[in-house]
Amino acid sequence: MAKRSARSRQSKGAGQPVRKGEAEQPLEEIQQEIQAQRLPWYQARRRGKILLILYALLLSLFGLLAWWVHTHPVLAIDVAITREFQEEQSPWLRALMFAISFIGSVPWLASGLVLVTALLLWLVRLRLEALMLLGNCLSSEALNRTVKILVARPRPSSTLVEVLQAAHGASFPSGHVMAYVAYWGLLFSYALMLFRGWSWWRLLLLLVAGFFIVMVGPSRIYLGDHWASDVLGGYLLGGIWLSLWLLLYLRLRARGRLANSSRLGNAPDSGSGVRPALPPASSPGRDLSQRISLGRPGSDSGCT
Repeated sequence: MAKRSARSRQSKGAGQPVRKGEAEQPLEEIQQEIQAQRLPWYQARRRGKILLILYALLLSLFGLLAWWVHTHPVLAIDVAITREFQEEQSPWLRALMFAISFIGSVPWLASGLVLVTALLLWLVRLRLEALMLLGNCLSSEALNRTVKILVARPRPSSTLVEVLQAAHGASFPSGHVMAYVAYWGLLFSYALMLFRGWSWWRLLLLLVAGFFIVMVGPSRIYLGDHWASDVLGGYLLGGIWLSLWLLLYLRLRARGRLANSSRLGNAPDSGSGVRPALPPASSPGRDLSQRISLGRPGSDSGCT
């Protein structure tokens, strides 16, 4: 009789739904994987300062370029560069150029990508990083619109070059380039500054972010939406603005703002700039994809 009652209790327990803590276990393991590969804060800050110095050198170049294109709206070198780019009319190249610019050409898609990325950063407890991403992208868009009004440079004319994708408004600096530098540039900086090792997701983030940053400029020239000097101005101003947000980010992190973004559970933050020791993951060498797909023994795999 006792054995029968024990078996009945086990069968009832097996039919019960997975508890909340068990369902959230895969997310906790992802958070541990992220936090385990973070650099000590003094190393991250040193890398950030190097980036800031490089970005600051762009300021004087942008001011000179903005004045020049304001007084000389059409430059012979711009026309020559665009015509050189457009000599190659392969279908695959044209499709690639359209694809690279597509995200920035659809406002709701670009906004959704930023919001989803910020949400993912928040979920893995990179909360300050999520807020910095939102602030950088929104302010970069506002800055681009303001500078375009001040410089008031017209778009490339179809009488001079082939315009494959007609755009409206002023031309300098390129809004696509600034937006891509703001979004992909900040993600690229996070990958460089915050993490150690060469996990697949870190390499993928660096490659994808670097690809879009480098290729968005040529795509805007190829499509006839911008002159080469517009693209250069977008890279310069976007890099300058990114450097200011990185400076703000470094100072806030050094002061321990949103300290709970760097903790697992309720572990206290030291506030000294050196991160507290983290509990070792169950298997540090396991890929992040395995951590997502594997649940606890006896429960359904994946996040629910």
